[in-house]
Parts: sequence; C-alpha cells; structure tokens
Amino acid sequence: MTPAPSAVTTPEARPVDSGERLVLLDTLRGFALCGVFISNTFMWFSGRAFVPREQLEALFANGTLLDKILLPVVTTLVSGRFITIFSFLFGLGFAVQLGRAEARGSPITRVYVRRLAVMLLLGLTHLTLIWYGDILSNYALIGLSLLWFRRREDRTILKVAAVLLFVWPIVSAVLFKLPQLMAASPEAAAELAKVEMERGAALKADTLSVFQNGNWWAVAKAGLYFWRREFLLMMSVNALALLGRFLLGFYAGRKRLFHDAPQHLAFFRRLFFWGLGLGLLGSSVGVVLQQLVLRKVITPETLPVWVPMALAPVRAMGELGMAATYVSGITLLFQRATWQRLLSVLAPVGRMALTNYLSQSVISILVFYGYGLGLVAKLTPSLSILYCLGVFSVQIVVSHLWLARFRFGPMEWVWRSLTYGKAQPMRRSTEAAGGAVATS
Repeated sequence: MTPAPSAVTTPEARPVDSGERLVLLDTLRGFALCGVFISNTFMWFSGRAFVPREQLEALFANGTLLDKILLPVVTTLVSGRFITIFSFLFGLGFAVQLGRAEARGSPITRVYVRRLAVMLLLGLTHLTLIWYGDILSNYALIGLSLLWFRRREDRTILKVAAVLLFVWPIVSAVLFKLPQLMAASPEAAAELAKVEMERGAALKADTLSVFQNGNWWAVAKAGLYFWRREFLLMMSVNALALLGRFLLGFYAGRKRLFHDAPQHLAFFRRLFFWGLGLGLLGSSVGVVLQQLVLRKVITPETLPVWVPMALAPVRAMGELGMAATYVSGITLLFQRATWQRLLSVLAPVGRMALTNYLSQSVISILVFYGYGLGLVAKLTPSLSILYCLGVFSVQIVVSHLWLARFRFGPMEWVWRSLTYGKAQPMRRSTEAAGGAVATS
C-alpha cells in the first residue's frame, strides 16, 4: 500500500523580532517622525495655517529675527521633506515583507491586505476622534496599489514613479486651477481666484474659532468638516504623487540598498550631493516666492494661472532632493561606529512609530485646542519648534524604556494582533522561539 503523502506545513507567520530588524531603517523612521511632527505643528496643530494672511505678514514684519528666519528654514528643510522619507520607507517596508514571503514560498496578499485594513481602521479612528490631518488612512488605501507592482520590472517601477512624481503634479495643478483656466477672460479668472481665496479664508477663520473655544466634540466635528471641504480633495489629487514615493521605496527595497549599504556607498555619496544641489535649487524657488508675497511685492491673487503649474515639479524636486540628502547622509554616517551609536538613539522611536505618531496628535490637541491649554494661534514659530523638540525628546526616552521590556509599542501590538488574528506575545520574556518566519 502506498503511504499517504506527508502534509506540507507552512511556517507560521509572525511579526519581526527585534533581532531581525534593520537598525538603519528604524533610525531613518524615527528621524522622519521628528520632522513630520515639526511640520504638522508648525502649520497645523499651532493653528498658523488658519490665521489671516495679514497676521502672518505682521509676524514677518514685527517678529523676532529667529521667527523670521524659521519660516524660510522650515519651508526649505522640513515641509514635505520628512513625509517624503516616511512614504519612501513605507514602500521599502512592502518590499521587505514581499521578500520574506517569497523566501518561505507563501503568498503575501492576505496578510498584507489585513495589515492595511487594520491600518485603515486606526487611521479613520484617528481622523474622526483625534485629528483631521491623519495620514494612516491615506497610506492604507494607496498602499493596496503596491500589490499590482510586485511582479513588475524595475524599469517599469522607476518610469511610473518618475511620471507620478514630476508629471502628475503639473496635472494636479491644472485640475485645481481648471475653473480659472476655463474663465472667459483674465479678469474673470482673477475674480474666481479671489472668491476662492475668500471662501477658504472664511472656512479657516470659522474652524480656528471652534478650535479656540469649542469642546472636544465641537472640535472633532469642525476638523471633519474642514477635512471634507479642504483636505479631501487635496489628498485625493495628491494620492498618485504619494504612490510615486512608495514606488521609490519599493525599488530601493528590491535592490537591498539599505540592507547591503556598505556595498552601495558610492551610490549614496552621489545621491547625497545630487540631492543637496537639486533640493536647494528646488526649495529656493518656493522660498523666493514666499518672501515676495510676505513683502507684498506680489499677491496670490495677481499670480498668473500658469505659475502653480510651473512650480509643481520644481517643488517636488525640492522635497525629493532634500529627502534624498537626509536619507543618504544618515546612511553614510551610519557606516562609522561613533555616528551609528549616536544616531541609533532614534531607532526605538522608529520601532514605535505608530504609537509615537498617534501620541503626538493626542498631546498636541490637548496643548493647542481650547478644551486643553488653548495655545492654538498663540505660540511663536520658535516656541512651536521648541515644543516639538521637547515632546520628541520625551518620546525617545519612553521608547527606550518601553522596548527594554516589551517587543512592540502599544499600538504596534494592537496592529499586529489584529492583523494576525491573535494576541501577540508582548513581554520580551515570552518571545516565541523556533521555526516561525517573520513577515513584517
């Protein structure tokens, strides 16, 4: 009698243990999280994006020298730069998950979709109950698109990424300006632009008033209304550019540029200098325009319609260039033992990025909104930066203390437990050993 064939067992999927993680990527993620926090606070949590233009101009005219300097500095070095790194690392993470799944011969789709579904749930909760500026829900929805690219050639991925990063911004600028482009005359176009600016200013003024005086529920509703009227369209149009950043990270993960960084040092050196040059060039254009508006040399209403279209790829070049400079610079420094020890202080923050990102929102709404300390639209630019650095410093300490005892941050544990359908071992003493295969 022929014996029955033995059953083929698939190694159990589980999250990555601490010893399996790449410290460089965790460090980059922690670094990016700090910059994202500064960017979010400088314009949004602080309420600076909601104050009238006249008040911003007064700040420039009457503020301290440090406050005057910080506006162009943040524009050049922070805004859009760190979220680009964060998005890049998201795509790289997908490549890592895909590589591990292929190594053990199991499909990735089911676990990856469950992972993104949980992220979407967390993001929508964050969006509705805490802060309207959530990025988790965007990442979850757009991240599904990466599944389509997992079997595409490297050349295809780079071509699509280039189109999404440099061509699509022009198309999106055209879409935003379409009513003006279709206007019967330049005067009519200018009138449409003025009406739109007045509408936006009124919406921001109403929203800021609620942020200053409302209770938690009123603030949550006002934030959702602002998200629906302003953020939703902007995020929908920018979704393809975000996918382009994901694809760059996916390509880098495929090529193992960071896993095998010592073998690619020449590439990272070239990337650093090219990124710095193009980043400063692309950023300088935006800074010059910003200063001309603040000094009332030009006004947004009088700008020709084609200017935002022409500046869109230039702005993308500035963001990508500076992001590449940061990433390549840290990677190069990481090859030196002293710098690696110093920079690795950020790694636990990166390992707990979800927990730290959400806690930044909770802390900030309690500091800035009216039902908390009520500091919205009251902190100077320099104090806003100081606040961010103070909170982030505490997060560094807490992340180190927490991960000395536990495998995951609290929200990372929730995310992984829901993804894999069972509670994950939390304490380090209960880490599973044996033949389980890491998936994420």
